[in-house]
Amino acid sequence: MSKTEAILYKITFLQNENVVEMYAKNVAESDMFGFIIVENLVFGETTSIVVDPSEERLKEQFKGVKRTYIPMHTVLRIDEVEKAASGKITARVQPTNKITPLPSSIYSSDPGKDKK
Repeated sequence: MSKTEAILYKITFLQNENVVEMYAKNVAESDMFGFIIVENLVFGETTSIVVDPSEERLKEQFKGVKRTYIPMHTVLRIDEVEKAASGKITARVQPTNKITPLPSSIYSSDPGKDKK
């Protein structure tokens, strides 16, 4: 990609149990702790006869949005790409195996309770 071409990013993140894939010209770290800034959103061409309902949902959701702040912990990946494809919202696939997560805290509710 030459320096005269605009840089384009594909941002993939989780939102309400869905995976959202969208394109933007600018991505940066936010002054608000734990967020990234995504601005200058790019959507596919609207002149085609075939309409992608998923991208239309995404366009409607971000209609009039100049800049959006996405929590860092929901971001799956950010890729620099050469051209935008259709953005989409897809249902998140749940794993079929049962994995038990580790406890969120290594301490019990009463740390002194076990000492006798």
